[in-house]
Amino acid sequence: MGPVLVTGGAGYIGSHVTRLLAERGEQVVVVDNLSTGFKEAVIGAELVEGNVGDAGLIRSLIEDHGIRSVLHFAAHIVVPESVADPLKYYGNNTANTRQLLDVCQTTGIEHFIFSSTAAVYGSPSGGIASEHSPLAPINPYGWSKLMSEQMLKDLAAASPLRHVTLRYFNVAGAQPNGLLGQSTPQATHLIKVAAEHVVGKRDGLAIFGTDYETPDGTCIRDYIHVEDLALAHLAGLDYLREGKPSATLNCGYGRGFSVKEVLDVVAKLADKPLTIEMTGRRAGDPAVLVSKADAIRDTLDWQPRFQDIETIVSSALAWEAKLAQQPMR
Repeated sequence: MGPVLVTGGAGYIGSHVTRLLAERGEQVVVVDNLSTGFKEAVIGAELVEGNVGDAGLIRSLIEDHGIRSVLHFAAHIVVPESVADPLKYYGNNTANTRQLLDVCQTTGIEHFIFSSTAAVYGSPSGGIASEHSPLAPINPYGWSKLMSEQMLKDLAAASPLRHVTLRYFNVAGAQPNGLLGQSTPQATHLIKVAAEHVVGKRDGLAIFGTDYETPDGTCIRDYIHVEDLALAHLAGLDYLREGKPSATLNCGYGRGFSVKEVLDVVAKLADKPLTIEMTGRRAGDPAVLVSKADAIRDTLDWQPRFQDIETIVSSALAWEAKLAQQPMR
């Protein structure tokens, strides 16, 4: 199999994938600048503090450890921030990925798993996105990821490297036994924000836009449990190790919930009312974004385990209650 390099492995999704890799006996090296990640979230792997755009560091890690596979998570991910500061996103998400791919090419990396996003679809017709839907981002975050997708695709066509690109929909929840969860500072994800409100970390939360063309006027999203998403990465790595061709796949459940519906679930499970402010639309948000997710099941034989919305929310609430007692450092 060979050792694996995980970029951004101290972050929310990367740490879940790192833990699963280590649990099945893989040798894992994590590189993370710890700007949004946490040392204690890296379980069962070697952590090297550094930037994925540091070509010399990445080259030495690959050569010193004999790495053949790279899983790339390191990125900025906040859509409104990308609208306000686009060059930050093109610099980190796109330019640094180009540096990483250059090192992968010259060191002979064989397998590459790329953390992409449903934001590459923009506002798809009918709100449903398949892998064959037009690619038309409506914010710099989506564009920064789509540019990286294209670089990876072109490199795979010109070299022996093969890739699995996973387009995430809305990731939420925490590891079922409470070992890991989302600790991102100033998080903007709905379920995380609502869970922080429940434990008193936030005085309230906002609904950004109540006049969308949806049944209750709020945005609809496809929420996927982080543990299911992490398992998809392992399935993607196994797929490439079996010698199969590159693939680009949606990571979602194929069903959506509105902002109001999600907050109703949070209030029900927390057994307390939420303080909610109705405010205007947020820049870069499509009204509806739900996956068509048949291809990932067929290609990777991926079977979700935690797709019930109450399971996702309850795990997020449990994690937030734990953080209130034992903050990550």
